[in-house]
Amino acid sequence: MMLAERLAGMASAPVVGVAAALLAFLLTGVVRRVLVARAVLDVPNERSLHSSPTPRGGGLAVALVILTGIGWLGIRAMLSGPVVLGLAGGAMLIALVGWVDDVRTLPNRVRAGVQVVAAVWFLYWIGGVNSLRLGETLVPLGFAGNILALLGIAWSINLYNFMDGIDGVAGGQAVVAGGVGAALLTGVGGLSAASALVAGASLGFLYWNWAPARIFMGDVGSGLLGFLFAALALLSDRSGGPGVMVWLMLGGVFIVDATLTLLRRMLAGERWYAAHRSHAYQRAVQAGWSHAAVTCGALGLTCVGAGLAWIAVSRPGWTWVALVTQLLLLVGAYRLIERRNPMQTSGPASPT
Repeated sequence: MMLAERLAGMASAPVVGVAAALLAFLLTGVVRRVLVARAVLDVPNERSLHSSPTPRGGGLAVALVILTGIGWLGIRAMLSGPVVLGLAGGAMLIALVGWVDDVRTLPNRVRAGVQVVAAVWFLYWIGGVNSLRLGETLVPLGFAGNILALLGIAWSINLYNFMDGIDGVAGGQAVVAGGVGAALLTGVGGLSAASALVAGASLGFLYWNWAPARIFMGDVGSGLLGFLFAALALLSDRSGGPGVMVWLMLGGVFIVDATLTLLRRMLAGERWYAAHRSHAYQRAVQAGWSHAAVTCGALGLTCVGAGLAWIAVSRPGWTWVALVTQLLLLVGAYRLIERRNPMQTSGPASPT
């Protein structure tokens, strides 16, 4: 009995988070040395916000720690077999295509195809998504729920990639969202530990990625985090934990910046998928704020969103009020940056 309790304790959320942080910290140092030796570097160009060549692909360390941790949670029966297969299989696909893209650039259609496969794989193993909780209301969606979930997963993967453009911002966001998610999931043991795993691995990496960054996360890490947070949101919603709306609040900073910028670029006739420096956080750096200052500002807004998410969980009737409050706050912050450094559009892209 004592041995069983000890093993169960080893899979508790705080222990998993601390262990993941230590492992990611050590492994990122190893990965950095390998990347430098093999010259896998992000060399500054006209779109860059950094000034010196920096190794990219450090998210490989985060991926290895998280995938190992998911397996451990499965062995300890904290996560069911289908959930482990869905999470680990989808995460492995996203990390793999991200790693290849970090080493050699892949066509957009290849990355998009793998994202769809990863999403379908995950949805298959968890039995699909037939309903979602919106505040206190359970909304039946039928098969359309699977389409909506697939699009949500794909968007989450890409928005994390879009927002991973300055030192520490993606890792810091993952630490806050994962840590608060783990706390809100207390009582849903396996998912709480999985969320702590993501937060811990991101924290260990953040030591190396804080401004001035000594290594970049790359697509292997940012895409992985986007996939995992979307997956955790869906699993949480169906397991009696915080609903999808609560997870939207935890990721609100990224969602609002990426979505508003994408829509504005599409309305301007630009190629929305082309590389650019139009996101609000990028324009804030261009306006003169340091990477650390912008990242701290983004994390501060995420912490406010986490507080509103906590209100939504403790008082479900206030969920919509909390969500709208956060949306107004984030749009206001977006507008402040717009006034300081307006978004420039190049007009319709010429055909090639």
